[in-house]
Amino acid sequence: MFLKDTKNIPGGIREMLAIALPMVISHACDTIMIFTDRLFLARLGPYEMNAAMGGGLTSFMMMSFFLGLIGYSTAIVAQYFGAGQKRYSAIAVTQAVIVVLVAYPVVLLCRPLGWRLFEAFGIEPRQLILQKVYFNILLWASVLGLLRCALSSFFSGIGRTRAVMISSLAAMMVNITCNYILIYGKFGFPALGIEGAAYGTVIGSLSGFLILCLGYFSRDNRRQYAVTKAFCFDAKVMGKLLRFGHPAGLEMFLNILAFNLMIMIFYSCGPVVATAATIVFNWDMVSFVPLLGVEIGVTSLVGRYMGAKQPAIAERAVASGIKLGLVYSSVIFVLFVGFPEVLVNLFRPTGEAQIFIQAFPVAVFMVRLACIYVLIEAMMIALTGALRGAGDSFWAMALSVALHWTLVPVLYVLLKVFGFSAQTGWIVLIATFFIFSFLMYLRYKSGHWKTIDMVHSSDDALAVARNDFHEPVDL
Repeated sequence: MFLKDTKNIPGGIREMLAIALPMVISHACDTIMIFTDRLFLARLGPYEMNAAMGGGLTSFMMMSFFLGLIGYSTAIVAQYFGAGQKRYSAIAVTQAVIVVLVAYPVVLLCRPLGWRLFEAFGIEPRQLILQKVYFNILLWASVLGLLRCALSSFFSGIGRTRAVMISSLAAMMVNITCNYILIYGKFGFPALGIEGAAYGTVIGSLSGFLILCLGYFSRDNRRQYAVTKAFCFDAKVMGKLLRFGHPAGLEMFLNILAFNLMIMIFYSCGPVVATAATIVFNWDMVSFVPLLGVEIGVTSLVGRYMGAKQPAIAERAVASGIKLGLVYSSVIFVLFVGFPEVLVNLFRPTGEAQIFIQAFPVAVFMVRLACIYVLIEAMMIALTGALRGAGDSFWAMALSVALHWTLVPVLYVLLKVFGFSAQTGWIVLIATFFIFSFLMYLRYKSGHWKTIDMVHSSDDALAVARNDFHEPVDL
């Protein structure tokens, strides 16, 4: 059978499932939270739904560099874990938290840039007002997302991804409940509309963060990883985080910025195209975001086995990640091909539906066409995770960023200069995605990632041999 793994071999399907499946579920929970936000708001009207997507994506963009940088601590935690240096796994998390404390005020200072971005693309005034409200609330609460990322990286790196899954499940349930109450004004609460959706997201994120805190400071972690003694600045570990993590941070920021610009280009074409694009990208998120759990699983296992100097097992883990991703993507493929009308119709508003009716055929075409690339996503995400886990993060960044920033001018010229339809722009985007997927495959097959050593540098190896690894400097 496709996923049959007769032996529980290192890097095999079973080991990948143990790490990746909880992360797939975790990212699926995050997807459901965002999806439900927009689905509830779609009942109020297309302007509210579109504003939530534009405002939410822009707030995410503002902290994306730091999320990518902080998230790279997964690979560092995994490599120290694989090298048997458990204490430094916790110290790596502390360095990520220090980055959060520096990042949060920087993110808040970027708020006026978000407003100017909205205004520059001439978004419909009714949507613009709602978009700013949603954006402002989420940006003020961005510190919760950054801290969740730091703690999640610890559990992902050591392979205990169930903790992240439980946190995300709790955040999802709290978020959906609060959204229903606050958006529509249930159980005596006032109907807050899009403000209620933002507050529900914040409360859900806080719930998930608190659960991660409980797990991180558990008795077992205090004993094995000395987490309570790890609150110190370590110049060497911080240097590794900044050196290997900044390409991941730059990649995430530049990619989200490019994606945001693509959304704004669609939105600048009027409310009908904006509504179709929002619906399609909501379903695109469903197909893609859970696969990030597979990427984390591959990053964690590749980091662990490269840290243990076992590249052959690391390569086997990549193949296992591709197989797992293909199973999930096959389900999405069937949904997109067979039921696009049903998927689009879920976003039909309860009141005035004229804009939705005009957007319906455009959205159906785009959802059906998206099935072409959902399978290739599984391979792309696993290869990206392999390069990052091994430390080849610059090339992962370069190829991914080049893809997104090729798409932006192409889409702009097609839609704004030549006046082609949104459907034509979508076809070209998918074709470009295929080209860059092949380039990522070539980089992986070159094998350069197998030659990188993040943990066992000469000075580290000498210190380990002497059993006097450097002591951190207390804050």
